[in-house]
Amino acid sequence: MRKVPPAEEMQEDLPFWRTKTLAEMSDGEWESLCDGCGLCCLNKLEDWDTGEVVWTSIRCRLLDDHSCRCKDYENRQATVPDCIRLTVQSVDEISWLPPTCAYRLVRDGQDLYWWHYLVSGDRDTVHQAGISVRGRTVSEEGIDIDDYEDYLVTWPLEVGKGSGR
Repeated sequence: MRKVPPAEEMQEDLPFWRTKTLAEMSDGEWESLCDGCGLCCLNKLEDWDTGEVVWTSIRCRLLDDHSCRCKDYENRQATVPDCIRLTVQSVDEISWLPPTCAYRLVRDGQDLYWWHYLVSGDRDTVHQAGISVRGRTVSEEGIDIDDYEDYLVTWPLEVGKGSGR
């Protein structure tokens, strides 16, 4: 007969994102939730009348197209003042977070996908699984804001479909 461990012991075996709310996480745990997909760093257009948000394939000037990480994360808001800093409150308020976003998943009580490096142990699986923006974007530098509509895409909301957990 197998002994069932007490609930406290079972909790200790679970990863932090399964046992803590976003608000309970340490800074290190919070930062580690970012899977490095780069989807947040794509420029989006919002219809002021309807609030509808559409995505473009135009990336922030600070997003490295290969690594899908910010080139100057610590100082990003000095260079890009409208860069959105994710907080517990903003995760609740931002409607356009991608469906695969770990912050959104944890907020909603769901587990991380298999390709998230906290699960896989490899930061490259987000790219191997086709979730990241790697190789799909153009830099915002040199693109006039009036031309952003020429770069509308739907794939950021479709990544991860069928990739399982």
